[in-house]
Amino acid sequence: MSGLWCEDWCGIRETSFGRRLFWDWQWNPARYTDLPARIAALRAEGIGFLGYVNPYLAVDGPLYAEAKAAGFLARRLDRDEPYGVDFGEFLAGVVDLTNPAAAPWFAERIIGREMLDRGLVGWMADFGEYLPTAVRLHSGEDPMEAHNRWPVLWAAVNAQAVASRGRTGDALFFMRAGWTGIGAHCPLLWAGDQLVDFSRHDGINTAITAALSAGLVGNAWHHADCGGYTSVQGTVRTAELLHRWFDLTAFTPVMRTHEGNRPDVNLQVDSTTSLLAHFARMTQLHAALAPYVLAAGDEAVRRGLPLMPPLFLHYADDRRCWTLQDQYLYGRDLLVAPVVSEGVESRDVYLPHDEWLGLYDGAPVAAGWHHVAAPRGMPPVFVRAAAPMRAVLLALGREHAAAGALT
Repeated sequence: MSGLWCEDWCGIRETSFGRRLFWDWQWNPARYTDLPARIAALRAEGIGFLGYVNPYLAVDGPLYAEAKAAGFLARRLDRDEPYGVDFGEFLAGVVDLTNPAAAPWFAERIIGREMLDRGLVGWMADFGEYLPTAVRLHSGEDPMEAHNRWPVLWAAVNAQAVASRGRTGDALFFMRAGWTGIGAHCPLLWAGDQLVDFSRHDGINTAITAALSAGLVGNAWHHADCGGYTSVQGTVRTAELLHRWFDLTAFTPVMRTHEGNRPDVNLQVDSTTSLLAHFARMTQLHAALAPYVLAAGDEAVRRGLPLMPPLFLHYADDRRCWTLQDQYLYGRDLLVAPVVSEGVESRDVYLPHDEWLGLYDGAPVAAGWHHVAAPRGMPPVFVRAAAPMRAVLLALGREHAAAGALT
């Protein structure tokens, strides 16, 4: 474990949608007693503490009153008072990031003093895409025109706060929204709020689709909530879904869990001994892949290549690679084809023209289509025979396979 992510460090608000956060970005002692001491104890064990923040302030929190008094909130069109956004049973003000005084205030007053100075090493910098179109901005520009670049402004606020404490390259924040220029500020994206199911257009498969799309427009590092986030209309996580999501996220740059919007009715990684054992096993594989992932990260810095590229990025002449959305390259030398369908123990995998070896047994596999076994705990993964770290990767694969597949 490298980090403990506790988004509810600021307190919670129960709504009909589920468990939400109290959007006032300060340590909530009622929720976390003696948090600074706990953060220090975790740090002594080599574990960082991460939190959560977004660019809105709940109207019933003290930071809202502070921002309102300073004139840092976007205004209504019809009268001179802050615009209140209805986020589902509570209202929040919009910190006006076009205000040259408001953005530095947020960076220093909230992220700097309330988060970094308390010992947080990272956070989810949520939202960024929710700028209302019926607000009056300090800059005087049309909010419709400001909408696309809003997440870039939000990313810049976070990056400014990190830089102000000399933590650039150390403290880590991750976002779900972006536009041209986001990569100059935000080091990591995540895929937003997937449903906790196998549905094609908002379930586990979209974590891959989002990574492929984000990578093609210049965002090298990407990940998703392991297990998904959103439970609606009675949909809850199954053990099968969690098992498959463990297998997927082990082969992504960041392996991070989320309890979801309705944690009390959803399975968690420690809900059963089998889930916890599988999660532990896949995190060990994820950690063992660190030297390879770091090398891929260096390549991303040098060339701008994403760590989860679509196959056609390296095999552009192979038309079969152009439309594949459920398998990907991990770095240059691993091809990953997770199971993202319910109730199956095998799947079709396409290998582009190259020489490939099975990760778990080192056996050569020809280019083309193959129907392969995909038991839980051993997602189909193939190593490019010309990989510089071929021996290391195959050794890791053999060690992982020695424990056998889950039943």
